[in-house]
Amino acid sequence: MPVWDATVGLVTGDDEGCGSALLIDTGATLREGAELRAQAQRLLGPGRRVTHIALTHPHFDHVLGTAAFAGTEVYGAVGVDDLLRRERDAVRDDAVRHGVDRGAAAEAVDVLVAPHHMVCGEWTLDLGGGRQVLLANVGPGHSGHDLAVLVPGSPEVVFCGDLVEESGTPQAGPDAHPSHWPAALDRLLALGGENAAYVPGHGAVVDAAYVRAQRDALAARFAV
Repeated sequence: MPVWDATVGLVTGDDEGCGSALLIDTGATLREGAELRAQAQRLLGPGRRVTHIALTHPHFDHVLGTAAFAGTEVYGAVGVDDLLRRERDAVRDDAVRHGVDRGAAAEAVDVLVAPHHMVCGEWTLDLGGGRQVLLANVGPGHSGHDLAVLVPGSPEVVFCGDLVEESGTPQAGPDAHPSHWPAALDRLLALGGENAAYVPGHGAVVDAAYVRAQRDALAARFAV
């Protein structure tokens, strides 16, 4: 996505028109959400749509487009639903502070969708046609509610949210848990393994060595 270089994922079931589709994160505004919906629709083709959404963590640039996807089942790490209901003003103000138009931020927060399904440990989601993905609550780390998505395959693909960043150094805001962050990255590495492709919350796809180097840098910085 533009501006913040945030990454979004689309995982589909079978190709026969009856499978489901999972979107990972939804952008920073309703307009971005609508653009993502249109892009996903072009990829999915006629008769198919995004049916499930996984929110990797509750920051504005990953959640404010969710309302553009009516009728979807939304998943998040346990506690995200309460946080997004309780901290709406904080989410809006954070978006504005990072450059989102105040009106667009307020509009998105007014219709902000909290997850319907809370992932405490792991949750296997069946998208049809033999495609299953694993949602894993691997935090806290970058936030108090970090969710990763493992897509089995060759290679396996792990969507990391902002536990991993490639286009800049990892950002630790007031809700970060720096002392727990390296352990969260250890869980990511255990989830995907050495040969997986790791999709960061911002930037290009990386490998296990990159994730491990970022883990070690965080551990050294925060004396874990």
